[in-house]
Amino acid sequence: MEISFNGERLKKARTYRGLTVAELAQKIDCQRQTVSMYENGKSKPIDNSIVKHISEVLGFPTKFFTETDRDVITGSTYFRALLTTNKKYRAEQIQKMEFVAEIYYYLQDYIEFPPLDLPDFSGCSPEQAAQKLRETWNLGKRPIDNLIHEVEQHGILVTSFSTSTDDIDAFSQMVDVNGEMIYLIGYSNNKTSAARIHFDIAHELGHICLHEWSEDVEALERTEFKEREAEANRFASAFLLPEDSFRADALRSELRIPYYTELKRKWKVSIQAMNRRAYNLGIISMDEYQSMIRILQRRGLRKEEPLDDILITASPALLKTAVIMLLNEKVFTPKEFMDELSFSYSLSLSPEEVEYLLDLPKDTLVPPKILKFPDLQIKSKN
Repeated sequence: MEISFNGERLKKARTYRGLTVAELAQKIDCQRQTVSMYENGKSKPIDNSIVKHISEVLGFPTKFFTETDRDVITGSTYFRALLTTNKKYRAEQIQKMEFVAEIYYYLQDYIEFPPLDLPDFSGCSPEQAAQKLRETWNLGKRPIDNLIHEVEQHGILVTSFSTSTDDIDAFSQMVDVNGEMIYLIGYSNNKTSAARIHFDIAHELGHICLHEWSEDVEALERTEFKEREAEANRFASAFLLPEDSFRADALRSELRIPYYTELKRKWKVSIQAMNRRAYNLGIISMDEYQSMIRILQRRGLRKEEPLDDILITASPALLKTAVIMLLNEKVFTPKEFMDELSFSYSLSLSPEEVEYLLDLPKDTLVPPKILKFPDLQIKSKN
């Protein structure tokens, strides 16, 4: 009898682990062509022992490879380092986000999440779009202390996890699962500075607000892609540093590192980004702008600025709070939560994998171990 095997699931698991076809073939001791045929559905493993071996190598339950995929459509993905990042690493992050989106739709059946709250940005310049979004979200012209919270409360998912390369700062993605669309923003958890995280999030928010999601970003000409990156940067700068209030602060401050460090404490935006914003607004000249860059370079402050180790921001909380709420309210036990994900939503993952994807505390979804006691007998009192 032919065994049940979904080749597309093999491709997803391989991509998720950041492996090429050749690398997986070597790990499971078979020909590269064999793996390709498995993935393309032209062939299947001859027995369950092969599936078990694949499962062990890739770290996915055997059931994962037999499940039917949900109707998932992944739109464009904007990577800040698209021009320098290996395609394999990009594919790995895209697959992670697809799993996050599927878990979200599972949680959505039990939790009332904030709806997507984005106005129409048709015809808007990056600066106009930034102002319009601030107005829609009632942010006024104040500094944003916790951008991740603001984004999550308006229906956009944010997650952070380790990446296989330092080339990936952040990325944004649109995923459609069974006809329902969601935007996701991911960023590297190697970053801890609020200023750097906030700009990354705002940059990806710029892509969400300004750019087309149905086309293949990787097919864009280099100049087109750079223009979109520039527009996302302009949006981020205008969104984080609204013109009127930032101008007033910048005009009161000398263009010196100690003064801009205090502005950074207030606005939670890097000195370099504020220096650029001040130049774009005509507050400082090109010579002054370049002079500040040279000073930062000379003092070794381009990669790590003052306050980078002090200013922090809250981590993404929407998804992990939803899971913890369901457990605390006794809707599920950890085992029931994982079983429901597997049986009702056709996504069999290990508890540790879900914890990783949602940044949950370790062992949140791992069932408690049952201690086995040795067989003992009570002495009779004769």
